[in-house]
Amino acid sequence: MSLLVDLFGYLSIVLHGLTIVAQSMALGSVLFLVLLARPFAGRLSGGGRILDRVTRLAFWSAIALVAVEALGNGLQVAVLMSTVDLSFGDVMQANFAVSAVVKIACALLLAVCTARRPSATAWQVPGIALLLIAAIELVAATMTTHAAARIDNSPLLLVVEWLHQLGAAIWIGGIPAFLIALAEVHDGVGWRLVGARFSRVSMAGVACILVSGVTMFIAYVGSLPAFYGTAYGTMVGAKIALFIGLLALGAGNFLVTERLRRDPGASVVRMKRFAEVEIGIGFSIFFAAASLTSVPPAVDLTEDRVSWHEIVERNAPVWPRLTSPDHDVLAIPELQAKIDKQAAQEHHATAPAFVPGDGTLPPRNADDIAWSEYNHHWAGIFVIAIGLLVLLAHAGFRPARHWPLVFLLLAGFLLLRSDPEVWPLGKEDFMAAFRDVEVVQHRLFVVLILVFAAFEWAVQTGRLRSPRAALVFPLMVAAGGALLLTHSHQIANVKDAELIELTHTPLAIAGIAAGWGRWLELRLPGRGGRIAGWVWPICFVLVGVILLWYREA
Repeated sequence: MSLLVDLFGYLSIVLHGLTIVAQSMALGSVLFLVLLARPFAGRLSGGGRILDRVTRLAFWSAIALVAVEALGNGLQVAVLMSTVDLSFGDVMQANFAVSAVVKIACALLLAVCTARRPSATAWQVPGIALLLIAAIELVAATMTTHAAARIDNSPLLLVVEWLHQLGAAIWIGGIPAFLIALAEVHDGVGWRLVGARFSRVSMAGVACILVSGVTMFIAYVGSLPAFYGTAYGTMVGAKIALFIGLLALGAGNFLVTERLRRDPGASVVRMKRFAEVEIGIGFSIFFAAASLTSVPPAVDLTEDRVSWHEIVERNAPVWPRLTSPDHDVLAIPELQAKIDKQAAQEHHATAPAFVPGDGTLPPRNADDIAWSEYNHHWAGIFVIAIGLLVLLAHAGFRPARHWPLVFLLLAGFLLLRSDPEVWPLGKEDFMAAFRDVEVVQHRLFVVLILVFAAFEWAVQTGRLRSPRAALVFPLMVAAGGALLLTHSHQIANVKDAELIELTHTPLAIAGIAAGWGRWLELRLPGRGGRIAGWVWPICFVLVGVILLWYREA
């Protein structure tokens, strides 16, 4: 239980992100079912199969929502009961618990309503009933947002938050069902019908997101200094950047839809591939949204904002730090040496200088900052080398195809250097250190790097020829970028933490762009795929440059 409490903050963000994903897919599938699959079932050549498959998607998405919501709510209840003297009954009366129960009940109802394929029964649950259940689920979800905790303008903000989640469900949550429809239809007339209807529905979703997003920006951010000077504003900026990418992809699909209107025989391959990328970027936005719940709105943080001058000063060009301080001069080893010496003089057992997960932030000194900068700068060199080698491989330099092996060097470097208080450099036991959230995140990134490096090297050298194996690398890179949006540093100074966040957020966005760029290179034939093949390694070079630019003082 103590380990659960230690990791609660990070786990709750990840689980909340998964909850938003499941919720949007469940509601998006239901909306697609009611607004497109059912009305067009008799007009499309594969209408019956579309109806069956979208119904199954809605069912499994609802089941996933039940699972992640129950897990996330159970985590919060368990942590509260272990840290506060409250009974289970008392905790379940809290707003978040009541909302979770309603969400789970609605998701279960949706699962029951979509449990049987339409082709297996003559009766279907009326669309109005499905929409009503979805609306109630969204109301319950809205009651756990920032709007529910505010005194001023709460009714308006609750409506806006509800509208924002509805827009996400209509557009992003409906894309998987849209891909199912595209896969089951094999004629130009059907593609035109599906594309045109989903395009109009998506526009409604985009309108909901834009109207609600602008309103929430005014209410929760309020000013330009709050936008660039707070963690909340930085994460909003990440959402805006990713949303612009989604709009560009959506515009590309709209052009395909218009081409189908003129020429029913036009190809829809680009529409399918762009839609796949839209799903990935949309899910990344959901994790950014989950991160927003862990910080107060920017408008409420009137002190400790980072000024524009501080941002410019921190990011002024300096030569990368390529030499590292000794491990013994870092704050924790130095403090541990003093404690050990005093314990020896007084003839009693020594105590650890720092216990991961005990609720206190680790001590840091100037050498710790130098150590961290050294890590980031050398990691940047590794990543730049990878990007350049990929470009060389594209240019025809055959030995450069072994570029994934550089990732193995990067993973070993990060495993050794990321957490100097942990084995093998520090005295902290390897497993005990997993009580520290930052250590857990670092180890997770190392595992991701090792997995996609191994797969991609096998793909590049022809050892793996499966098209699905080739997709492991872009998926892992994009997932790493999305997880970086949830990454946190244990630094007491709020301004320093925000300045680091301002560096890590562009890293996450560039990583997401690189992952989905590689996806398009593999999945999109012709000129578009070739362009993507040159763009994603440039994103890697950009990531490396940002890492070389990294400073903590």
